[in-house]
Amino acid sequence: MSLNFNDFLKLDIKFDVEKLQTAYKEVIKIKNFESPGEITNFGAISLTQIPGDPDSIKGHKARGVFWTKPDSSGKEVTRDVTVDEEKYSEFIDDYKDTYFKDVYEALSKKYKLGRVRILLKQPRSTLSWHRDPEPRLHIPIITNPGCIMVIDNVAKHMPADGHAWITNNTKYHNFFNGGEEDRIHIVACVLNHKFN
Repeated sequence: MSLNFNDFLKLDIKFDVEKLQTAYKEVIKIKNFESPGEITNFGAISLTQIPGDPDSIKGHKARGVFWTKPDSSGKEVTRDVTVDEEKYSEFIDDYKDTYFKDVYEALSKKYKLGRVRILLKQPRSTLSWHRDPEPRLHIPIITNPGCIMVIDNVAKHMPADGHAWITNNTKYHNFFNGGEEDRIHIVACVLNHKFN
C-alpha cells in the first residue's frame, strides 16, 4: 500500500529562504514569541491583525480555536477562542520593512488569508492531536529532518527551501519537532482553498 500525500500541497510559489531567515532575525529583535500561559513549547508572532486592533493578536487569539480528543474517551472537545479570520487584513507596521511584507503581498494576490503568523515549535516537543477550521499555508524558515507533520496517518517533512505548502489542517493532525533546534515556519490560515 502506498501513502497518499494529497493533504500536503506543494505550491508553485517559492521565496528566497536566506531572505526569510534574515527577516525572521529582524522580527525577533522587535518582538518576542507569545503563547497562552499554559502552553510551554509553542510560540507565535503575528504578522497581521484586525485593522487598528492590537488586542486581536494577544493571548489565546494568537493560537485560535481547534478541536482535540485529549483523553481515552475519544470525545472531541473545543479548545481556545474563535477568531474571525477574515478580519485579519492589516499587516503589522513594525514588520513592514522586512521581506515578510513582500511574502504577504505575494500570497495575498493568490489566496484569501486570515491570520499570518511566525510559529515556533521548540525542540523535542509536539502539538496536540487536533483539527483546525481551515487549511494552513506553511513556509518553513528554520527546520531539521526531525520536524514532521502528521495528517491522519501520513507523515511529511517540509524542508526550508523557500517553497510554500498548503496542508489539510481540517483533518486530525499534529506537528512534532524531534530535532534539537527551534522549528520556525510562517503559517497562514487559507480561507479560499478546499481539499477534496
